[in-house]
Amino acid sequence: MTQWPDLRPVLEGIPWAVVGAVATRLYMPERATRDLDILIRREDEQTVRNRLETAGYRYGVSLAVPGFTVCSPDGVEIDVLLGDAPWVEEALAAPRVDPTGLPVLDLPYLVLMKLEASRLQDIADLARMLGLASESERERVRAAVARYVPDALEDLESLIYLGMLEMGTE
Repeated sequence: MTQWPDLRPVLEGIPWAVVGAVATRLYMPERATRDLDILIRREDEQTVRNRLETAGYRYGVSLAVPGFTVCSPDGVEIDVLLGDAPWVEEALAAPRVDPTGLPVLDLPYLVLMKLEASRLQDIADLARMLGLASESERERVRAAVARYVPDALEDLESLIYLGMLEMGTE
């Protein structure tokens, strides 16, 4: 498991969680990535920028999605995504913790993020994560999707089926 910068001391007291490829490693085999993606509340943007700058992180660029990049003192790129979806507050209040101690978005919320992004890699991640998830985890995902994006329920079931086929868990 790759070791990423530990943002916990820098962002102490601010709700945040790892998302993207680094988060998926909690739910499926790790895949290669060059950066660490984190999610914060949009309202915490300036506080997070200030804390990161004070800790030696250099501002990079604005992202195509709401957010920005920073570069750690060790040269690691971090994408800071600004969340304001209806589920963000709930999601950041109860992250899971990966084996390295980083807070990671819980599976239902990671699925919501990846459904919204719908890039090819996100769809592949969704199928693999859902294919490996327990039935109780899938039920929690179904409940979150039904609550926040009910129009995606049929697609979710297809992704679960395809993931189970790919991962050999059907």
